[in-house]
Amino acid sequence: MSEGEEEQKYKLEVEGEEPRDSSRDFTGKGTATYPNGETYEGEFKDGLRDGQGKYTYINGDVYEGEWIENFRHGIGKIEYKGKGVYYGDWIKGKRHGEGLFTYPNKDLYSGKWEDGHKQGIGTFIFYDTGMKLYGSWKAGKFVEGKWIYPNGTYFQGKYDNNKPKGVGTWNFNNGNIVKGEYSQMVKVNTDRNDPKKPDEEILVWKTTA
Repeated sequence: MSEGEEEQKYKLEVEGEEPRDSSRDFTGKGTATYPNGETYEGEFKDGLRDGQGKYTYINGDVYEGEWIENFRHGIGKIEYKGKGVYYGDWIKGKRHGEGLFTYPNKDLYSGKWEDGHKQGIGTFIFYDTGMKLYGSWKAGKFVEGKWIYPNGTYFQGKYDNNKPKGVGTWNFNNGNIVKGEYSQMVKVNTDRNDPKKPDEEILVWKTTA
């Protein structure tokens, strides 16, 4: 049953009682099985999911944590089947506040969220390379901050679609600083043997100081 959705008839099992056909006016712990096959095991208040509880979705996702009035709200963990794990703050059913998202390839993001998206200050770590993106995020995209290499060298500037764009500085681990500008260009596919090959996006750096 969707978050915030009006209560419908379904099976509610409460220890020591006969099964009910809904949670109407129920306060306590129970296990609900909804018409679509999803289940909730946990606390109810006045018929709504409220308190600590575990919800298993029909697509295989599993949320375990706090609820308020049928919404995931508070601190909770969700395992998205095949897509990663989020642990952190929730407001009205969406990732909002501080949270950590670990991806299937072991990349991770730790930082601020708003309305379900990366928003505010956060750090993204690439597991395979050890590189990091640290700075400001907006609507899930990295927009300004540091692109940090494992050896301490980093680029600081602005980004478009998670790639550097515009004026910025390279700060090398030996203390050298190089100023310049990144341009994002598209190399058009002209291969007649492979016309479906996508155009290639390339970054062009121009040193200014």
